[in-house]
Amino acid sequence: MNDALSEPAWRARQEAHERRVDEWIAPHLARRKRGAKHPVHDFLFTYYSHRPAQLRRWHPGAGVTLRGADPAGFGPFYVATGGGVTLDTAAVLDRRGDSARWITELLRRTATREAQFGCFGMHEWAMVYRQTQDEVRHNAWPLRLTPAATAEVVEANRIRCSHFDAYRFFTAPARPLNQLTPTRETQHDNEQPGCLHANMDLYKWAYKLSPLVPSELVADCFALAREIRTLDMRASPYDLADLGVAPVAVETPEGRAEYVRHQRDFATRAATLRAALLAALDVARTAHAAEPTLTRK
Repeated sequence: MNDALSEPAWRARQEAHERRVDEWIAPHLARRKRGAKHPVHDFLFTYYSHRPAQLRRWHPGAGVTLRGADPAGFGPFYVATGGGVTLDTAAVLDRRGDSARWITELLRRTATREAQFGCFGMHEWAMVYRQTQDEVRHNAWPLRLTPAATAEVVEANRIRCSHFDAYRFFTAPARPLNQLTPTRETQHDNEQPGCLHANMDLYKWAYKLSPLVPSELVADCFALAREIRTLDMRASPYDLADLGVAPVAVETPEGRAEYVRHQRDFATRAATLRAALLAALDVARTAHAAEPTLTRK
């Protein structure tokens, strides 16, 4: 399978992607230039390894020929063919095949599990459990409750975090309180589709699969991750009112109910993106199988 895009068509997609992404990266770059930090909006650029310029660069995905394009303008995995420029899918999979298989297995196994909605965002509370204000990760921002009251919230709720990259930031006294002991080796066995961090990480898997997947899909995953991060911090113990971030008070029944409503919505939207990533991988494999028939310039 190989779809062809005329030059006006692919340039329009490229420009639309760049405009969309600029709305996210421009404020981050301006803050970085000033030496300012935002605990919500900067997270996706500082925690994840995908640089703003990489997010901005447009790729059509596997199995697409761009008429009138120059392969030098798209990167080392692009080749000129008789019909235009296309991604050399075989070269990408030769380089990243193990990673693509690992990600595929994680996405598929996560999608088959029943979503769990009983964590109430306690992972963020476990990350500051029994710490002083100076010790907490975002210590430029106060906690909504005293350290003692924060600890009481953690101890009054069952901690059931299934996500290794959240669990590894728990404080030492918080780790034994978790019902699971997630590890990188058990990640395929533990991740479930209701988890905020598993759904936020769809952005990570999308950019790690780039350029096999269209950049619009990477941006869709970023957009969802940005909303999830906002809820993550609204439900955290931090007081971010000065940033206009209203709390979701998960220490109360009303706050927990609000958290679950958002969590369910994110899980539904993440399921669509997870399926789209798996479909894009299927397209890449189909394109790979067809590539021996391509006539390169």
